[in-house]
Amino acid sequence: MPLFGIETEYGIAVEGKGASDLVAESRAVVRAYPGVAAGPWYYRGEDSRNDMRGFHVDKLSQDPEDAKFDSPDHKPLPVEEERGDRILVNGARLYNDHGHPEYSTPECRTLLDLVTHDKAGERIVLAAAQARMEHAGVGRIDIYKNNTDHHGSSYGTHENYLVKRSVPFGDLLSALLPFFATRILYAGAGKIGIEPNGNPGVYQLSQRADFFSEEASVDTLYRRPLVNTRDEPHADPREWRRLHVICGDANMSEFATALKVGTTYLVTSLLEEGWRAPIKLRNPVQAIKDVSRDPTYRWLVDVDGQGKTPAVDVQRVFLAAAKERLTGRGADTDWTLRAWEETLDVLESNPLSLDDRLDWVAKRALLADYVEAEAIPWSDESLASFDLAYSNIDPDEGLYYALEQSGAMVRLTDDAAVDAAVTNAPPDTRAAIRGALVERFSENIGVASWNKVVLRSGEESWGADLDPYVTPEDVAPELARIIAAPDLNALLRRYREQSQK
Repeated sequence: MPLFGIETEYGIAVEGKGASDLVAESRAVVRAYPGVAAGPWYYRGEDSRNDMRGFHVDKLSQDPEDAKFDSPDHKPLPVEEERGDRILVNGARLYNDHGHPEYSTPECRTLLDLVTHDKAGERIVLAAAQARMEHAGVGRIDIYKNNTDHHGSSYGTHENYLVKRSVPFGDLLSALLPFFATRILYAGAGKIGIEPNGNPGVYQLSQRADFFSEEASVDTLYRRPLVNTRDEPHADPREWRRLHVICGDANMSEFATALKVGTTYLVTSLLEEGWRAPIKLRNPVQAIKDVSRDPTYRWLVDVDGQGKTPAVDVQRVFLAAAKERLTGRGADTDWTLRAWEETLDVLESNPLSLDDRLDWVAKRALLADYVEAEAIPWSDESLASFDLAYSNIDPDEGLYYALEQSGAMVRLTDDAAVDAAVTNAPPDTRAAIRGALVERFSENIGVASWNKVVLRSGEESWGADLDPYVTPEDVAPELARIIAAPDLNALLRRYREQSQK
């Protein structure tokens, strides 16, 4: 059964504040969230320097651009205070990630749940920003679901997939490098300009492509890799690894989000079944840049043994294997296979007609209309602000939402479902248990993480371990026990009795 989630670091702009103020401002936004929440996070169960290739790095690289904005007299805060974690009633996590409010969706089993909870994250972060403005009297706060400030700094939108540890790392790497380098054909969010100092008039498919320099490493902030090797499963490490994908863009389009995650999940499923990728790019890092920047939309990449090959054809290698081995496995699989094939067909024949479902095409159409209406070149500096406005998550301000409200964008979920997801976890994953504990006993939660919630009553505490592959059939009775417990002590007695059986 699938299990996946998305972490989004949101861009933030605060009226009257500079870049060096944004860590504190982001932290304040997170703390202002008006909904029921618990904290802090259980950091002792995490190690971002553990590499799935079998070693542990001494330190992670830091982006020198980010370091410029650190105040020289800044004293590091304890991690719990710096992050300001909020564990939410929908099973999600909201926290400050070095100047960016970050929302991590709850674990999801279906693409529809994931899309819905990703959209719920926008509303949660927006509510936090609005609460900050209302109660603190600060200036205007704008929140952007994007990946670049257009001044050389990038921040991430990370996907997570639970993958069997039996898949050798080398097989993961061999498949994911060509897949990720070409996935931006439909997963890219679109961007004007090349960073840090490239041609401002080039329109790209991907916001993140400029910022990758390595094929594989454990780093995420600098010298970023196409394949991140962090080994932090949040599950039984003997059986599972968490594939932590950092090369994706922040998608506003629901269709693009679903297709991005659906195709990646199918590739990991192929690898779990023993399939091995029969294609290799000579330089994957250069390939993702070439695909992103190609104004001809031929998207040629250098394939070992084949020479220059359309990126669409590289994607078709993965599609063909998935159709042969996985067709009929479930509704999400079959939707992904259909949408994948149809999208590749149109990308090959008429890519700009996909403006109702792919972000990079929709954004390009808006920019093209603006360029024509204002009679300005594509290098005009005003386009960066126009680009940014596309990703503003305020429905009254964002250009994406203007398109959506006019009926111009394909939707997979709806506003009522998104509203419900703000306060309700997916009912068939461990997130439902985490969310229920937060909703009923937020004041009694000592620490929490993806796979643990520690409940405290006076001098007594109890750590509830959350299995990532708890079956949907097991979630419902556990939720019933939490809801029916007259108080925390009764629930703790129940947990003790269970552990003694």
